[in-house]
Amino acid sequence: MQHPISRRAALAGTAALALSASGLTRAQAPSPRPVTLLNVSYDPTREFYVEFNQAFARHWKARAGQDVQVKQSHGGSGKQARSIIDGLDADVATLALAWDTDALHAQARLIPRDWQKRLPHNASPYTSTIVLVVRQGNPKGIKNWDDLVRPGIKVITPNPKTSGGARWNYLAAWEWARRKYGNTDKAREFVARLYDNVPVLDTGARGSSVSFAQRNMGDVLISWENEAWLLEREFGGKVDLVYPSLSILAEPAVTLVDRNVDRRGTRAVAQAYLDYLYSDEGQDLAGRHFFRPVSAKAQAAYAQRFPRLNLFTIEQAFGSWQQAAKDHFADGASFDQIYTRK
Repeated sequence: MQHPISRRAALAGTAALALSASGLTRAQAPSPRPVTLLNVSYDPTREFYVEFNQAFARHWKARAGQDVQVKQSHGGSGKQARSIIDGLDADVATLALAWDTDALHAQARLIPRDWQKRLPHNASPYTSTIVLVVRQGNPKGIKNWDDLVRPGIKVITPNPKTSGGARWNYLAAWEWARRKYGNTDKAREFVARLYDNVPVLDTGARGSSVSFAQRNMGDVLISWENEAWLLEREFGGKVDLVYPSLSILAEPAVTLVDRNVDRRGTRAVAQAYLDYLYSDEGQDLAGRHFFRPVSAKAQAAYAQRFPRLNLFTIEQAFGSWQQAAKDHFADGASFDQIYTRK
């Protein structure tokens, strides 16, 4: 009887001969088929994800031997969430606020209810805040939120019905006024006066940036911090940044779109894509593109870029995104009540 080890060796030799005969040696075995992902995101992440997608493609090729192409879709965060719910085939959603992402569960069951627990920092791999962008030299002397309601000041900000950034803008102004004047009625009055000074509501943050910087509309732009720095870099001789005395900690969140990745067979690579946002390279790229990274290493590296600010969170000021949306952005809520066109 043949010894078991000898039998295994013989079988291994036979398999090697078979591979050799068919021309499929280990070195010649086919690579995994290329894969394509779709990242549906909000306006001001365009430049960041162009570079991050290239970095992730290199990482995934080295790790898995597979080519990956990541396509991008950008727009107002609320509109982007609606597009995914209506059938846009996103593998990952990297939207401006958790409330927009929650809608993927609440309205279409595309993701689980506890999606924010699947990644560190409540699934927010970077943060930002809301700042003011003014014309070079700040000719209107804008220093804080109360300057935005002065007669004759034209304020550029997008529509909270379609833009996640606009919701952060609105809530930052509201909470500043509530603390300054002591009650919600005064806050409502203040925000109403602010929107009386808004000549146009673009659908997304990038549209408002274009209106301000390229179309020369308005005296001040309420902006994501990272978007403001991009404007300063591109239009450095034309704009200045102003940090208000109080602003909001903006926490964009990311998730797999579970139903889509399971149907398309892309869960593993899509999960790796989100995980890579927390890697050293991903965090460095976030800082380089003016997002505030969450890792201690990257925070230290970019400490000189980001001033320390007096920031509040959604939970501290409004309880939760669910409550803030109900009170301010639902049909008939505070925004609808105060915003009218004369």
